[in-house]
Amino acid sequence: MTDSKILTGNIRKMQVSADPQSHEVQYSLPVGETLLPMNPLIGQRISMSHTGTINCVHCNRKTKKSFNQGYCYPCMTRLAQCDSCIIKPEKCHYHEGTCREPEWGEKYCMSDHYVYLANTGNLKVGITRHVTDTVSSRWMDQGASQAIVMLRVPNRLTSGLVETLCKDYIADKTNWRTMLKGAPEEQDLCAKKDELLRAIKPGLDKLQQEKGLQAVSEISSETVEIVYPVQQYPEKVSSINLDKTPSFSGILHGIKGQYLILDENRVINMRKYAGYELQVSTQ
Repeated sequence: MTDSKILTGNIRKMQVSADPQSHEVQYSLPVGETLLPMNPLIGQRISMSHTGTINCVHCNRKTKKSFNQGYCYPCMTRLAQCDSCIIKPEKCHYHEGTCREPEWGEKYCMSDHYVYLANTGNLKVGITRHVTDTVSSRWMDQGASQAIVMLRVPNRLTSGLVETLCKDYIADKTNWRTMLKGAPEEQDLCAKKDELLRAIKPGLDKLQQEKGLQAVSEISSETVEIVYPVQQYPEKVSSINLDKTPSFSGILHGIKGQYLILDENRVINMRKYAGYELQVSTQ
């Protein structure tokens, strides 16, 4: 029996890393100034209670309602990272000189992006800026069990244009309920990648004609397999909403994506409640 522990503070999305050998995802939940390792808590009872306080993850302003997973309304309307083009990168307007924060855009949008294919229970296409490590944090946040990099492009806009080409053949969203119901059937992502690249080749050729031959580069890569710390998947999925049910307690059966999987088929998306002040109790 481990000692009980109580932490109180504003939370952020869980931090993720992958074991270098097994590629099992390791999770830590920021609670105030404390980073709480979550993997050791699987199989144990945890309790969480929302105190009623929400602070913006950017400016720390107290807010009655959270927007875009943790921002107050003024920040949501002012920050480049909250603009609609973050959800739809093909609408990036940095090149038009209308970016909300040009310095932020220069750093985060005007740099190499990678288009990938992932298996999250259904095949999906996505973009990320980070593939320097073996396992991208974006793949882990989305609960992908397999992923493969397809293309490198020089900026966010181009990544969105490529992703749009792919959407005619493969979805760009994760079905989170499907993702949480179990380990998906293994896919031959190398073959799927080749098939998709052939399908979108006319569109890629057109992009290269417009933006130059270096605008799209195919990446030679292999499928990455990712393992999640789950003892038991839910038979059906019942989502906990902290705004309606501010307190809950249960046995932690596992973690996948940014979701805690609890007994009684309950799940909670921790990323959704970034900025919420929680009291977290473990034993």
